[in-house]
Amino acid sequence: MTATVLHLGREALLLALLLSAPPLAAALLVGLVTGLLQAATQLQEHALGAVPRIAAVIAALVVTGPWIGARLARFAGEVLALAAGGVP
Repeated sequence: MTATVLHLGREALLLALLLSAPPLAAALLVGLVTGLLQAATQLQEHALGAVPRIAAVIAALVVTGPWIGARLARFAGEVLALAAGGVP
């Protein structure tokens, strides 16, 4: 029982890291590009950095949404199967 709980905890943490990677990577890349452009043009407006990052995160979630949902549904199915006493 303890090994199963540890396995599920490890899988949940890895899944959280994996599913959060696409929007975080999009925000990182867009933030880096807008930061470089702001530094090059010496235009220090906060909205110019935030709006493209938000748009990039939304776009990344739209593009990777089906994949994220499938991975999350598969993990939930495994957890429910283990809770019911079945084999995943």
